[in-house]
Amino acid sequence: MSTSHDYVIRAIRPDDWPRVKQLRLDALRDPVAHLAFLESYDDAEARADAFWQDRAVGSGERSTTARQLIAEAPDGQWAGSVTVLIEEAGTKDWAGYLVERRQGHVVGVFVRPEHRGNGLVKALFDAGVEWAREQGARRVRLLVHEDNARAQGAYRKAGFVPSGVCVPFFRDEAQNELEFVLEWPS
Repeated sequence: MSTSHDYVIRAIRPDDWPRVKQLRLDALRDPVAHLAFLESYDDAEARADAFWQDRAVGSGERSTTARQLIAEAPDGQWAGSVTVLIEEAGTKDWAGYLVERRQGHVVGVFVRPEHRGNGLVKALFDAGVEWAREQGARRVRLLVHEDNARAQGAYRKAGFVPSGVCVPFFRDEAQNELEFVLEWPS
């Protein structure tokens, strides 16, 4: 098994769009994808190439509002990814809640099963948090389904803790997503 220091962690580039698309499609095949992602495999697969090209630019190495980081294994395979979106104070987030401070919002977390359990997700989070801090974020947050114990464990290992904020799950309002945060002193 590789360790997290065997990977190259970097921002995506515009010409990476076919691999961005393939990694997302692979993530949407994961057994807990229905709890972890806002879109379905069929919806993502049907998107035009232009969508993926725009995504690779909009969250790529030159963006200051979003950053998708990938972990490239020694064999060249993309082992995993996280995306951090910058949310501005005074705006409303995707769920309609007021954003109180400039913050990073982690989305699209995925590590291929054969690369799990070796510290890679923490290395991806560390890179994402560092980028968010460079953008002036005061904290980083994410939302995780209440039944997604595997993800919650990984997020805790990366230093995130539950904030106590709970939002209804977009697919079923009887279920909840829990906010986890990583904050640092001002």
